Amino acid sequence: MQIKKQAVKKHNFNAGMGINMKLNGSDIIIECLLEQGVDTVFGYPGGAVLNIYDALYKYKKKIRHVITAHEQGACHAADGYSRTTGKTGVVIATSGPGATNLVTGIATAHMDSIPLVAITGNVGTSLLGLDSFQEVDICGITMPVTKHNYIVKDINKLADTIREAFYIANEGRKGPVLIDIPKDITAAVCEYKKKSPVKPVYHNPDNINEQCEKVAELINESKKPFIYAGGGVVSADAKEEFEALVEKINAPVSLSLMGQCAFDNTNKLYTGMLGMHGTKTSALALQNCDLFIVFGSRFSDRVLCNADTFAKGKKIIHIDIDPAEIGKNVNAYLSVNGDVKYIISKLNSLLTAQDHSAWINEISEWKKEYPLHMKPFKNDSEVLPSDVITTLDELTNGKAIITTEVGQHQMWVAQFYNFKTARQFASSGGLGTMGYGLGASIGSKIGNPNKPVINIAGDGSFFMNLNELSTLKKHNIPVIELVFNNNVLGMVRQWQRLFYKKHFSETDIDRNTDYMKLAEAFGIDGYVIQKKSDIKSVLEKALKSGRPCLIDCRMHKDINVLPMVPAGADINDQIMEIEIDD
Repeated sequence: MQIKKQAVKKHNFNAGMGINMKLNGSDIIIECLLEQGVDTVFGYPGGAVLNIYDALYKYKKKIRHVITAHEQGACHAADGYSRTTGKTGVVIATSGPGATNLVTGIATAHMDSIPLVAITGNVGTSLLGLDSFQEVDICGITMPVTKHNYIVKDINKLADTIREAFYIANEGRKGPVLIDIPKDITAAVCEYKKKSPVKPVYHNPDNINEQCEKVAELINESKKPFIYAGGGVVSADAKEEFEALVEKINAPVSLSLMGQCAFDNTNKLYTGMLGMHGTKTSALALQNCDLFIVFGSRFSDRVLCNADTFAKGKKIIHIDIDPAEIGKNVNAYLSVNGDVKYIISKLNSLLTAQDHSAWINEISEWKKEYPLHMKPFKNDSEVLPSDVITTLDELTNGKAIITTEVGQHQMWVAQFYNFKTARQFASSGGLGTMGYGLGASIGSKIGNPNKPVINIAGDGSFFMNLNELSTLKKHNIPVIELVFNNNVLGMVRQWQRLFYKKHFSETDIDRNTDYMKLAEAFGIDGYVIQKKSDIKSVLEKALKSGRPCLIDCRMHKDINVLPMVPAGADINDQIMEIEIDD
């Protein structure tokens, strides 16, 4: 955090433009948001932010405010807006429980490096520290899950604090920043002068070009290179440069969950995900490669599975913007710390086109031998997640924005939906937040009004955020809420089956809810998929409706996510089949 602060101090936030004028703190907040190009904020009003909401009323022709059913939903909406637009998400909440309801959303953004600015109200400065009504130390609470946070006690520092917050959220490894503003500061008056936003500067080391030359030399010498990309490539908007690099090296490529959308999944060089629920082909590619080239990935435990055996004996090149990630989980043969977009572009200028056709043919044979597939339990008419997702993929030409909750359905989306374009996937990767997806879909659709947006949920996650169906209706947001309804907590049940002697403790969650009556109650369209022949017709109706929809997609409770590597096992020790005998 101190490093980030020092980097900010190098920049001048005092370069202004236009004339000075006297404004109250709330108007200054809105003017500063406009400076940063913000046109949409998400939130929920309350006593400590009444002055801010009064300013939002005055500025409603310039900034759209979207009220959600819950502050957590608003934070996830700001997060989804950011992931799918590349802009900084903004969320506003009142003091006390309003602020604490943001914490899960802020932590979600922090784990996945999503630029977000959270503005919270607090009691007046004279009431701070007195256990006043709805007072909470939100800065202390969120310190571990923000890049930086502030409490503004001087009106004269408010504008530059907001500007600095946006800078920090986007500088280096991106992430959330929180600004806590006491109520009297939002009413106080001071001089305001409009200023142009300071663009983040990427602090590449002085010897980065030399390091890139060493990387290029290793790649040129490689006979069997294997490329892996994480969320850093997406965050850097480097998809075009990355795809050019892959084609130039002519190497197989795998993506992390957060790296989805960094590479066209229909490209013959794509091998699928790597790790706990990755493909057999990707595991074999890692086992047989002679050079493992990693861009913008932090080597999560779900990728490594067993850090001691992962890529053992392989030359690893690790490229990441965050120096703290280099060598944290995996030791690299060669590492480059810097902006991944710059580094990839530099490598493209250094490398000559290569031909690894023999290696690619080997990869192709593995893809044929170990395809991703699902088998029905009883008959060919039952609904399989793979059929639903591949049909959705076909109907949307692989170009819909997909958000997810967390669980089996999340993995199935990453396995079977063929993402083609940038920023079309929003999912909680690091924190694994059940309840994330519906809020994220709201922000995604508002940020991308001309693209279809579908939130794919398990019924466990659905019950954590179904209140946001009211938000879809209130604002007439045509999001499709597609619920994989198997009446169990599927991922937990899968682990219980494999590792807990089939002790299905509290994972049978049948709540006897009529989803169609629920949809009717919220005033949105409802559909049911209960057999395979329903899939295409229901999805077509929902996609063409132009209205918010809820789809109850019923499936067997014991469909599993495969392949699967048990926790702590070697990445090659994949479970490919699970026998169901009960």
